[in-house]
Amino acid sequence: MNTWLYVGIFVALSLFFPALLAVLGMILGPRRPNPIKTDVYECGMETVGDTWVQFKVQYYLFALVFLIFDVEVVFLYPWAVAYHALPLYGVVEGVLFVVMLAAALVYAWRKGALEWA
Repeated sequence: MNTWLYVGIFVALSLFFPALLAVLGMILGPRRPNPIKTDVYECGMETVGDTWVQFKVQYYLFALVFLIFDVEVVFLYPWAVAYHALPLYGVVEGVLFVVMLAAALVYAWRKGALEWA
C-alpha cells in the first residue's frame, strides 16, 4: 500500500504543478495587447500571394514513417547496452526485431511512402 501512496503523490504533483504554472501565467502575464503584439509571427515577412497551400499526402507519410522508425530505434538502445549480458533468446529476439523493422522499411519503400517529390 505504501508504493501506491507514492504513485498517488506523483500523480497529484503532476497535475498540480502544470495547473499552478498556468494560473501564474494568467495572473502575472502581460495585459496590454495591441495590434502589433497580437499579429501572427511566422518568419518576419509578409506573405505574397495565396497563403493557403495544400501539401501532398506523401509528405505526411514520409514524416510518419520517419517518426515510427525513430521511436523504434529507441527500443534498440537498451538491447544494445545489455547485449553482453543477454542470453541467446534475447539476442534472437533483438535480431527478429531488427528483421521486422527491415521488412517494414522494405514495405514502405515498395509502397512509395519514402518518395519525397
